[in-house]
Amino acid sequence: MSATASIAPGPQYMQALQRANEVRLARAGLKRRVAGGELSVADVLLGSYWEAENMTISDLLMSQRRWGHTRCRKLLMQVPVSENKPVGKMTERQRRALAQLLEQPARQAQRDLAPVLAL
Repeated sequence: MSATASIAPGPQYMQALQRANEVRLARAGLKRRVAGGELSVADVLLGSYWEAENMTISDLLMSQRRWGHTRCRKLLMQVPVSENKPVGKMTERQRRALAQLLEQPARQAQRDLAPVLAL
């Protein structure tokens, strides 16, 4: 009988702390990218970002510049989604509807600026 036992590289609580720190840093990086305009919330919703899976939708929305609780709540009332719902638990329909709502103001702004830019 040859049983092989693997020895963990440290106590379990230390491994859990290390993993929690990795996740926290990854989420902070994702929020920084969203705040900087490098990545849109719609892209995060429609893409597969593991960092956002357990993040609440309100945390993700408020990582955008000039977004607070009130603006976030008003948007989420249009698509009946709880503010505390994790991004990973949202249905595909909810993700697409929210992404569409988020992209509407950007499209509207482009249409409004098109005549001005043509001059």
